[in-house]
Amino acid sequence: MNEHELLLKRINLLEYHQKLLVKLLNNPNLEFYKLIIEYGLTEQEIDKFYYLCNELSKKLDEQKAEGYVYFHPLFAKFSASLPAKMKIDDVIKACLLQKLYEPLFQEFEKYLK
Repeated sequence: MNEHELLLKRINLLEYHQKLLVKLLNNPNLEFYKLIIEYGLTEQEIDKFYYLCNELSKKLDEQKAEGYVYFHPLFAKFSASLPAKMKIDDVIKACLLQKLYEPLFQEFEKYLK
């Protein structure tokens, strides 16, 4: 990657984080956005994160409808798919505080204890 491409990537990251910061000004309780900025995650990484959460939420709903009560395999998949920079405890707590994918993260929170 040449210097120009690297600079462009950094500018894009800064623009993404700036958008999140503006949202944080209006609502300082957006904990997950704070984590994104703190970990220096890109918009693409977060898009993958949201896609993963959507998929796992669907599977959780399906499994609950089938009578499942044990969701550790979904937790394990989530844990393995997180960007390496992210700490699972922080992510789960931040998403719950921000009310993102609440049913999913309420289940995952049980595995942190």
